[in-house]
Amino acid sequence: MGPATDADDISQIAFGFMGSQALFVALDHGVFTRLADGALTAEEMAAGTGLHRDRAETLLTALAGLGLVSVEAGRFANSPAAAAFLVKGEKYDFGDYIRLQVGRQMYGLMGQLGAVVAGTLPAGATASYEQWFSDPEQARLYSESQHAGSLGPARQLARRLDLSGARHLLDVGGGTGAFAITLCRAFPELRATIVDFPNVAALGRRYVEAAGLSERISYVEGNALERGWPGGQDVILMSYLFSGVPGAAHDGLIGRAFDHLAPGGRLLIHDFMVHADRSGPPLAALWQLQHTAFTPEARSVDTEGLTALMTAKGFAEASVSEMIPQMTMLAEARRAA
Repeated sequence: MGPATDADDISQIAFGFMGSQALFVALDHGVFTRLADGALTAEEMAAGTGLHRDRAETLLTALAGLGLVSVEAGRFANSPAAAAFLVKGEKYDFGDYIRLQVGRQMYGLMGQLGAVVAGTLPAGATASYEQWFSDPEQARLYSESQHAGSLGPARQLARRLDLSGARHLLDVGGGTGAFAITLCRAFPELRATIVDFPNVAALGRRYVEAAGLSERISYVEGNALERGWPGGQDVILMSYLFSGVPGAAHDGLIGRAFDHLAPGGRLLIHDFMVHADRSGPPLAALWQLQHTAFTPEARSVDTEGLTALMTAKGFAEASVSEMIPQMTMLAEARRAA
């Protein structure tokens, strides 16, 4: 994204919260799912959702202005993106991730950002994932929505990597197992161990059981920064871990990964990363800032710094490539055979 050049550019940023709320409310009321079978008038949407006709029309008009729906002769229809990603039950639907985790949790936590940046976070404010997930309900809401949000990147990872020779995967901070389940399905000889907090592990075991993989995927409960890891791994995956822990922990995490990998083993780090010159991508930079709101000691990760750190810890063939366009990247490296 280039430099802002006029007042409209600033207004788009300042008023962006309005569009976010329009999207969250539309998802809460199933607007995109109701449009899946065809265009509707405001009256028809109101009848199907229980909303007042005028409020339904105002919401649909806002969604049209955002490009999420189209409108012709008073009838509103899903945009291609809304039809693919926001309709309940569609293959690539991640509406619950946006509605629950982003809308009900992350959005509110951003209210802490000012205090965090100023170094004045009040007592009792959320200051880490461990504190946050000690509440079973918060852990459930986050983990279930994150599971939906991680399935797409997990499928992408399974397509781009050849893990046919790997037997043991360690998923550090692997949540409810979206990546481990997807990779184990793609590579039948693979077994996985996930390290995550107890409340998350309890939920994850249900997903693993539902996938029929309880004999191949197990959990180690605890804080991944402190809990012991099993050794001799062929692959160690850390997805969305670096952005959610103190920056001072990065060095130790990569060192521990080296120590727990078998010779020739692979380290995979999937996360929000910015370019070496820190010019973007904008979404990755904003997600890093968002994590700072409840992990005050989090550090912005750039591609050059991460590859240099992996190399310094003894890894070879360190590289970074894009995963989710404009948002996440995948860093890869090998422990020498």
